[in-house]
Amino acid sequence: MEELRNSVARKEVIAEELTKYGLFLYRALRLSFIGDKAFYTWMVILTVISMFGLRAYCNQLVGGLATTGMTDQVSWGIYIANFTFLVGMAAAAVMLVIPAYVYKDEEMHNIVIFGELLAVSVMIMCLLFVNVDLGRPGRFWHLTPVIGLFNFPVSMLSWDVVVLMGYLLINAHVCGYLLYMKYLGRKPNKWLYMPFVFLSIVWAISIHTVTAFLYVGLAGRPFWNAAIVAPRFIGSAFTAGPALMIIAFQIIRKVSGYHIGDRAFHLLRQIVTISLLISLFLFGCEVFKEFYSQSLHGSSARYLFFGLHGHNALVPWIWSAIIMELAATVILLRPMEKGKAGFGWLNLACILAVVGIWIEKGPGLIIPGFLPTPLGEIVEYVPSFNEVLVCIGIWAFGTLMFSWMLRLAIPILSGKFHKLEGE
Repeated sequence: MEELRNSVARKEVIAEELTKYGLFLYRALRLSFIGDKAFYTWMVILTVISMFGLRAYCNQLVGGLATTGMTDQVSWGIYIANFTFLVGMAAAAVMLVIPAYVYKDEEMHNIVIFGELLAVSVMIMCLLFVNVDLGRPGRFWHLTPVIGLFNFPVSMLSWDVVVLMGYLLINAHVCGYLLYMKYLGRKPNKWLYMPFVFLSIVWAISIHTVTAFLYVGLAGRPFWNAAIVAPRFIGSAFTAGPALMIIAFQIIRKVSGYHIGDRAFHLLRQIVTISLLISLFLFGCEVFKEFYSQSLHGSSARYLFFGLHGHNALVPWIWSAIIMELAATVILLRPMEKGKAGFGWLNLACILAVVGIWIEKGPGLIIPGFLPTPLGEIVEYVPSFNEVLVCIGIWAFGTLMFSWMLRLAIPILSGKFHKLEGE
């Protein structure tokens, strides 16, 4: 009889919790569509751009990958370039997790959720870029663990899918649980989120390392076949990610009024500075390896930096990236001025670093790996207009998702959106 009463009590508690959670989802859904004129304008613009990207993807579905600038010689293009860059952006969220949870920095606790939400939206973008690069969306079925024809653990791509989906689920759980507890006004149970926090630190390093191994493992592509690729990926990720966070957090502070102290920006600035110096050092080591030996395997690097046999489409891009990163380094090494002037220079350095790393890590890494081909051909890659529209659409959709998540998270964290009396 006692067991029956306990069982009934447990069912009542579960039913009550489910009711509270259902009400929370309903109120959160309503909040998603409530805002001022600026909020509606911003969300409509992102939605329209996303729709243009979807239309371009529909054109690709009809015409196939022939609508892109990719060829038999260069079979990875701007889609995989964006994917590689964004994986690093997602991994960079760990640079907020470590001071907030490992070193128990209370001020960083206020913004670590924003970094994890950024990681969630970026991981969605990564999966979308993989999907559009596959050609037919049905092929993604084969990349899905358990239900697909998953070639695990032999295929390095299968490892990449596991770490990407795992990282997405880990960050979604941590953010969702902490925000829901804040909404209820309860103290979160550390055993339900702290193990996932520490797991995310290791997982963040793994997602970009495995992505690097995708390139390193291709022995027939000497431009990628180097042990230094993984450290270079990590260094550039911990530069571009926090740099983007600096800009995003300033926008959040100005638009929403949510308090983000200047100390958080100074910490992120130090991370960007150190990571950028390490990234440039590793980049210099790679350049030395490519050019000092003067071997035939250095032809891809010569094509990238100086052009090869009259083909030089990437030369202005890579030198622009180098100049941007060096200029960002000079700005960041200067003492930061107080007030708006200091943040103005900091924002300029962050923009230069992000754009420079996108060029270096995207087109500057992907395309030269295919050229010249094993037959000595040089077929230069230029993305088509339709291909660019798909990329812009995915970026807009990722920004839309991040904006939507912030629309829910900021009122919860500030205490404006909470459980009502009598719920």
